Amino acid sequence: MKIHRIDHVGITVNDLSAAKAFFLDLGLNVLGEADMEGELVERIIGLPGVRETVVMLGMPDGEATLELVKFHTPSDENGTQPSFINTLGIRHIAFAVEDIEAVVAKLKKKGTELISEIQNFENTYKLCCVRGPEGIILELAEKIK
Repeated sequence: MKIHRIDHVGITVNDLSAAKAFFLDLGLNVLGEADMEGELVERIIGLPGVRETVVMLGMPDGEATLELVKFHTPSDENGTQPSFINTLGIRHIAFAVEDIEAVVAKLKKKGTELISEIQNFENTYKLCCVRGPEGIILELAEKIK
């Protein structure tokens, strides 16, 4: 048995267009969009009566994929719950970026919440955390040369 790589990361959102716009602004590309429902989808994800819209986004280098999913049915009655970086479970996605200062400035201009200012980690990385739409936490990392 051999694991090759992470194929994609899935994020469930309520406002699909806002989440899509946020990641497109970061530089990701739309690879595809589809409305999905039916018995096969229900069996794959183990959720009866599912109807969803999926947007697949690719990184500019083609190495990873992000899947945004909006469930039309059934919906999550609890809605988006605020979480912190130490909340149990998958909590953030880290992006390797070039020119972290420019990325953060662009995000601030768009109203993105900064969780932390840019920090120098042992002269190896510049790091910063931001909160995107629906509470999605991103860590931005620029390798210091």
